Amino acid sequence: MMFSNKKPNYRKLSSSLSQLFLLVLLLCPIQPSWAQSSETSMSNNEIIIREFIAAWSNLDADELASYFSEDGTYYNMPTQPISGRDNVRNFIANFMQPWESTNWEILNLLVDGDIVMVERIDHTVALGNNIDLPCLGYFLMEDGKIKMWRDYFDLATYTSALSPSN
Repeated sequence: MMFSNKKPNYRKLSSSLSQLFLLVLLLCPIQPSWAQSSETSMSNNEIIIREFIAAWSNLDADELASYFSEDGTYYNMPTQPISGRDNVRNFIANFMQPWESTNWEILNLLVDGDIVMVERIDHTVALGNNIDLPCLGYFLMEDGKIKMWRDYFDLATYTSALSPSN
C-alpha cells in the first residue's frame, strides 16, 4: 500500500462531493410527505367533504343529510345550530327551497385528521337571481361522517341578492 505525502485538495474534494450529492438528488428524488401530490396524500375525510360539496349541485336534501352522523350538527352561523340527521335534512330542504341551481367552487381546502376546512364560493341561482356567496366551512368528521359543520358567510350578501331590486 502506498501513501502520499501530498496534502489533499479539500476545496476540490468538497466541490466533487457537492456535485455527486446533486447528481444523486436529481437521479433519485426523495419527496417529503408535505410535498406529495394531492392524489397520493388525499385523506378519506377530504374525499368525503369534496363529494359532499359536489353533491350540493344535485339539490337533494336526503343525499346531503346522508353525509351526517345520526347526531350530526349543522351550524349555519347566521342562524342556530341544528342537530340530528333528520333535523339537518329538513333545515337543508327549507334553506334551498328557492334554489334553481348551485355549484360550489372550492378555493382552498385544509385537512388535519378529523378536521376539514373549506374556503369556497357558492354560485347559486335562487328566485332568478345569481348569488356568489363567499363561505368558509369547518367540518369535524367522525367515522367517515360529518359530526359538526359550521358554515361562515355574510347573511346580508345572500338576502340582498334575493331582493327584487337585483
